[in-house]
Amino acid sequence: MDISKWKSVAVKKETHTLLQGLCNEKERNPARMISKLVKDYMEYQAKKKGMTVDKYTTILLQKLKKNGKN
Repeated sequence: MDISKWKSVAVKKETHTLLQGLCNEKERNPARMISKLVKDYMEYQAKKKGMTVDKYTTILLQKLKKNGKN
């Protein structure tokens, strides 16, 4: 697996079970569901802060780079 394109995360068992339930309900696999959840949350936060999603994304990525987490 190309680690520059894919990452793993650990979640509590209960969270994983709920994720599986959401995936079954919406006919998505876990990776696509997590991507959708992140996308939706980014849109929510950008709207809340009164900016575009692109601008909010740029700001988040700049903060990560500044803190050496990129």
